[in-house]
Amino acid sequence: MSVYVHLATGFEELEALSPVDVLRRGGVDVKTVSVTGERTVVGSHGIPVVADLLFEEADYDKCDMIVLPGGMPGAANLGAHEGLCEMILKFHKEGKWNAAICAAPMVFAQLGLLEGFEVTIYPGMEDKLNGAKVSASAYLTVNYEHNIITAKGPGYALYFALELLELMKDKETAEAVKAGMLIR
Repeated sequence: MSVYVHLATGFEELEALSPVDVLRRGGVDVKTVSVTGERTVVGSHGIPVVADLLFEEADYDKCDMIVLPGGMPGAANLGAHEGLCEMILKFHKEGKWNAAICAAPMVFAQLGLLEGFEVTIYPGMEDKLNGAKVSASAYLTVNYEHNIITAKGPGYALYFALELLELMKDKETAEAVKAGMLIR
C-alpha cells in the first residue's frame, strides 16, 4: 500500500507531516509529493519541507491514496494544480481513497465529489463545500461508498492520520501506533 501526501506553498505543516509520521510508523509506504516544481516547499508557518518526489516523478498507478493537507493558501494551491485534480478524479472513478483535512476538502468540492455527502471542513469554510452536507459535530467523516475522508483541522491531524492508517493496514496496527505514541 502506498500513500502520497501532497505539498503546495502554504500547506499546514501539522496536517501534512502527522499522516506521514503515523503512516510510516505503521509500515505504510508514504511519500510527500511537491506540486510546486521544487523539492523544498514552505508551509503556512514558514517551515520548509523537502518533498520525496515532484508531482512529475510520482507514479500514481502505484499509489492507493491521495492525501491533501489544508492550510491557506496551500489548499487553494492544491486545487489550482490541474494534474493533481485529474489524479483525484481518476482515483475517485477507480474507487481509490482521497483524503483531505482542514481547508482541503474544498478541492474535492470544486471537483464535484462531495455533493450530497456529509463531510467536514475547517470552521468558517462551509461555503466552499458546493452542495455537501456539513457534519455539525464530526471532526472526521469517512464515506466508505465513495472512498472519501475529510477532517476538520490541525487539532485532529493525529486522529485523521490514525484513520488513514487503519484504512491502509488494519485496526490493530492503528491501535498499536496510537498506544506507542501515547494518544488517548
